[in-house]
Amino acid sequence: QVQLVESGGGSVQAGGSLILSCSIRGPLQSSYAMAWFRQSPGQEREGVAVIESEDGTTYLDSVKGRFNISRDRGHNNLYLEMATLQPEDTGMYYCAVASRWIASTGSPWVDYEYNYWGQGTQVTVSS
Repeated sequence: QVQLVESGGGSVQAGGSLILSCSIRGPLQSSYAMAWFRQSPGQEREGVAVIESEDGTTYLDSVKGRFNISRDRGHNNLYLEMATLQPEDTGMYYCAVASRWIASTGSPWVDYEYNYWGQGTQVTVSS
């Protein structure tokens, strides 16, 4: 059974930094994409950053230039480096892995089925 375990969340002041980690455990046969999503209270879950099978990356517009997604060579750990954090970055952050390709729209948020999810790690940014 594949398990994703996030860590690294916390509370910081605006302008601060955090690094989130996601440990991917179990018999993951293949992955088309690995991603970070977030959800704030009362808001829809949104994709924050994704890294695809050939290491292409895509970011939510509001985090471009501030966040960086990466993974280790074995694809067992996924990271999200977050800098210059703002209160609007507050939310529960989830890592996810897509093992199925389901569409060809050009959007990594739509083209893959993210079927493995972690439990989330809370990020709180105060002003």
